[in-house]
Amino acid sequence: MDLLNLKSNKGARKNKKRIGRGNASGHGTYSTRGMNGQTARSGGRVRPGFEGGQTTFVQRMPKLKGFTNPTYIKYQVVNVKDLNNFDDGAIVDKESMLKAGLIDKKRMKVKVLGDGELTKKLTVKVDAITKSAKEKIEKANGSVEIPTLKPLTKRGVKTSTKKPAVKKAA
Repeated sequence: MDLLNLKSNKGARKNKKRIGRGNASGHGTYSTRGMNGQTARSGGRVRPGFEGGQTTFVQRMPKLKGFTNPTYIKYQVVNVKDLNNFDDGAIVDKESMLKAGLIDKKRMKVKVLGDGELTKKLTVKVDAITKSAKEKIEKANGSVEIPTLKPLTKRGVKTSTKKPAVKKAA
């Protein structure tokens, strides 16, 4: 093999597109720039992010950092030590907590946290509870009831509880 016989692989070297060299080349007259207009002129381009005069995407975004979580649930919190205000064997729910002054709003969900100790046997009915709070209530021979959640459905779409009929092969 000599230097004279060396050759590039096929497709390794590509000729530059020569524009403005006559119509026979296929790239004459408008030289791949299209008809008249801003982009046909030399230096004629719009700045990055320009959207033809409408409010740009960057300007539509909020100024401040972060975002609001659409599925965030805000709870009213009650600690285990606060449940000692109730009588032994009582059922503790939203109404009883509201009367005792442990929570302010009846419509907001209630979560029990595990700070402090519980000395009384209670039946606690709340929307959410921490693991440590549940252990402390059960340690005092109490019980915890959490309502079951309804399955999420798309708005306007009805979900049937019936199982689809299975076709039997003949």
